[in-house]
Amino acid sequence: MARSPIVDHYGRPIEYDQLTEEVAAPRMAGVRQVWHPSVAGGLTPGRLSALLQAAAEGDARDYLTLAEEMEERDLHYASVLGTRKLALAGLNIRVEAATDEAEDVRRADALREVVESPEFGELQTDLTDALGKGYSVAEIIWDRSGKTWVPERFEWRDPRFFMFDRETGQELRLLDEAGIVNGLPLSPYKFIVHRPRLRCGLPIRGGLARLAAVGYMCKAWAWKDWMGFADIYGIPMRVGRYGPSASKEDIGILMSAVANLGSDAAAVIPDSMRIDFTQAANVAGAGEFFKGLAEWWDKQMSKAIVGQTMSADDGSSMAQAKVHNEVRLDLLEADAKAESNTLNRMFVRPFCDLNFAPGRRYPRLIIDVPQPENLELIIKAMEVFVPLGLRVEQSVIRDKFGLPEPAEGAEILGKPAEPAPSGVATATNREQPLTTAGPLDIVDVQVKTLAGAAAAPMDDMVNVIRELLDSVSSLEEFRDRLIDGYPDLSADQLANVMADGMAAASLAGRFDVLRGL
Repeated sequence: MARSPIVDHYGRPIEYDQLTEEVAAPRMAGVRQVWHPSVAGGLTPGRLSALLQAAAEGDARDYLTLAEEMEERDLHYASVLGTRKLALAGLNIRVEAATDEAEDVRRADALREVVESPEFGELQTDLTDALGKGYSVAEIIWDRSGKTWVPERFEWRDPRFFMFDRETGQELRLLDEAGIVNGLPLSPYKFIVHRPRLRCGLPIRGGLARLAAVGYMCKAWAWKDWMGFADIYGIPMRVGRYGPSASKEDIGILMSAVANLGSDAAAVIPDSMRIDFTQAANVAGAGEFFKGLAEWWDKQMSKAIVGQTMSADDGSSMAQAKVHNEVRLDLLEADAKAESNTLNRMFVRPFCDLNFAPGRRYPRLIIDVPQPENLELIIKAMEVFVPLGLRVEQSVIRDKFGLPEPAEGAEILGKPAEPAPSGVATATNREQPLTTAGPLDIVDVQVKTLAGAAAAPMDDMVNVIRELLDSVSSLEEFRDRLIDGYPDLSADQLANVMADGMAAASLAGRFDVLRGL
């Protein structure tokens, strides 16, 4: 079997022949079968305690089966655990080169091509199974038909196909007939083992299913009692009476008649027997008790899995929901970081070692968690700072609001044009007579005219001051240099505009006086 000088993090050399084969596939006979008897049916405290203890001691088959069945049988557990899984599986993956050197960029581009494939997205989803069970395993089936080693597919493997070593309880090993007691070590660069490390200690004790198992069992009992109560609620008690000479056959007939009255509302009995109806038992609040007990356990599951109850169980104000969403964001960031570390250690490193020369740093694979932004605050900030001279790239704002670049020739929304002052000719109405619906406001006209004429010289002076501000390192230095450079600022054009404005104001005043006479 061909071996390589490349070794994994356990120091084991790669066996090239195994890279393209399925090592952990299920079998019809042997220790890796896909068919397992049910565990959740008839679960009792004693049985639950025994299977949890067995899992902690190395035999986790029944516990893993229970974790799987809990997602099938408990609607609330499936919902909140699915919410956390899908939140992680739906995140985008970003690939960063180790440096800006051409070789590192080339390696990052090759990795990015694999990460963008549909198979890698399925792998990302499969690894989230570790949140419930404590670990998840995917086998890499490598393809060497081309010039490079690339993953042909990623096969999710049943966690019951594996066991942890007896000595430390940390190393995952493959169950196989060749190693019934301790299992076989996982082949180097063949498996991706994700352990989210939700808590310290043995990995098999770290899954969310272990936290929720007691709640699942207690809620199942509450549901069973609740459905039994609902089945007889409001139905009057039927009491059958028979005489002392009744035979066993007669008693059986009477019992069948009493039972049929509950479902068929009809029965046939001999004359020597009778059925009495008593008032239905009225247990005040019994239904609410069962409902409250089931909902209480649901809330405990929500706290354990998504870290809150607001979005999963309760409804409340928007302010409270924002606080709870921040808690969930912390969990999502931790999950994304843990999965990123797993993929970097167990896929990025093997991919680079198989395809590129050693001795360089590896590219980084990062699962991005988008940060919520207050778009209303951004709008208000733009309204304040843009008029003051802040330059903002339009594409940045479009990205934040999810707005595409406008197509050529498309109708564009924009600031509505301000109506021209009465009596003032514009490009569109300069041929129209200067008629007004009211008195002509000469002051407003002069103010707008002065503002337009002074804009250019004011911008020149502000640009000089801005360049000066960018070149200094302290406010004291800016003050001193501004005082020294003030005589050199060109204000001639601004002075001319102000002189024209003063002259226009004087003429306007005289016109008002003459018009008043």
